[in-house]
Amino acid sequence: MARITVDDFFCKGCGLCVDVCPVSILELDPDVITAKGYHPAHCTDQEKCTGCATCALMCPDVAITVER
Repeated sequence: MARITVDDFFCKGCGLCVDVCPVSILELDPDVITAKGYHPAHCTDQEKCTGCATCALMCPDVAITVER
């Protein structure tokens, strides 16, 4: 099973990962604000992750790690 980890320190909430996720399991967390003032991305359902790593490839800040 694949697992997505988003590093809140580097995530600036740009939403590019949310747009490219083929199974729509990423979203910006409206309840969390990082120390830099951003709403970071987070995975809503790890079970549905296919491990395609499109989110990690799209992330300009290298804030996403995908483990397969």
